[in-house]
Amino acid sequence: MGSLVPVNGATTQDSVKPITPEEIRSEFSHHDPTVARINNGSFGCGPASIVAAQQRHQLLFLRQPDYFYFNILKPSIFETRRLIQTLINADHPDEVSVVDNATTADAIVLQHTTWSFFSSNFQPGDAVIMLHYAYGAVKKSVHAYISRAGGHVIEVHLPFPVKSSSDIIFEFQKALQKGKTNGRKIRLAVIDHITSMPCVIIPVKELVRMCREEGVDKIFIDGAHAIGNVDLDMKDIGADFYTSNLRKWLFCPPSAAFLYCKMSEESSDLHHPVVSHEYGNGLAMESAWIGTRDYSSQLVLPEVMEFLNRFEGGIDGIMQRNHEAVLAGCEHMMSSLIYNAVLGDPEVEGISLFTRHTEFFGYKLPGKTIKFDFRLDSPLTKAQPDMIQSHRRYGLHTTPRNIEFEI
Repeated sequence: MGSLVPVNGATTQDSVKPITPEEIRSEFSHHDPTVARINNGSFGCGPASIVAAQQRHQLLFLRQPDYFYFNILKPSIFETRRLIQTLINADHPDEVSVVDNATTADAIVLQHTTWSFFSSNFQPGDAVIMLHYAYGAVKKSVHAYISRAGGHVIEVHLPFPVKSSSDIIFEFQKALQKGKTNGRKIRLAVIDHITSMPCVIIPVKELVRMCREEGVDKIFIDGAHAIGNVDLDMKDIGADFYTSNLRKWLFCPPSAAFLYCKMSEESSDLHHPVVSHEYGNGLAMESAWIGTRDYSSQLVLPEVMEFLNRFEGGIDGIMQRNHEAVLAGCEHMMSSLIYNAVLGDPEVEGISLFTRHTEFFGYKLPGKTIKFDFRLDSPLTKAQPDMIQSHRRYGLHTTPRNIEFEI
């Protein structure tokens, strides 16, 4: 992902004061101290200094809305777009739109595809392909837009657990070739960068190249969890569209995300689903104003970058330490508890217990149920999908599914 570029008078990484453990604790002291927040991926965890910066933007708007709208909002969002362009190695800020979340980005891309069906550029039965592992909201969006427009939806079923990147590539190619039978054309591929459940980093660059070779019209990468977790290079990945949330692993407050759209003749046909005064001025401008609302979460990226640069190695250092912490945490759980876990394979790098390799830890249990033995004299407690039991009893907040705790 590279080093972060200082802006608006921010200091460089070499000159900023390194953050201390005490300051880190203070930055997150507004969190409920009785709850262990493991579920960072859903809502993120904005540091106190970033929340304060957001509130300053909110007060500027409330103090004089007209001045804020005409003099501050547009240049500030442009600065956010420029910084994202640098972070993801895009060619131009105009390729970057700031949106609320990845779900909004999905709607923009799928709306564009749907219009191609309605305008007869695509034929009934032409297909959109996606992973069976795709995030639930994405799958519902694909069906809501594409199926209703007369398109065909292909789901690529991956093995569980995934044994290697080669398995993913093989299954995807098999689905592509099968999907093109009877003259059907595949108009869009929707590919997760990091799948939700189970968590696996997908070899997106290889799949993009395969889609090009197989004649897929457009490729959309849903990297909702990617920025702040893995290196992002739009030129290297080569997709037509890419989205990622800024609130999850980049410390922005909710809600903020970006949609990258590779510059092309068709770029002007992309529109925000909420139509307002900027309609027709390009997607980036349309997304920058969708009516009166709170845009403050989209304006604090300069402060976020300065915050990140206070950590050793910046965002790259944070990603490496998070990776090491996952391994250490899994080793600790293995040595402290009696349990089996489905973990994945050495060749498939991931971001949670479900994605580290079985050989590294030596534990594997087929199926979708994990049993934890906490060695306490209590009856078996089956955790519901909302994890009410673990939240109430242990102050643990996360979102796994179908887990049995043997208490």
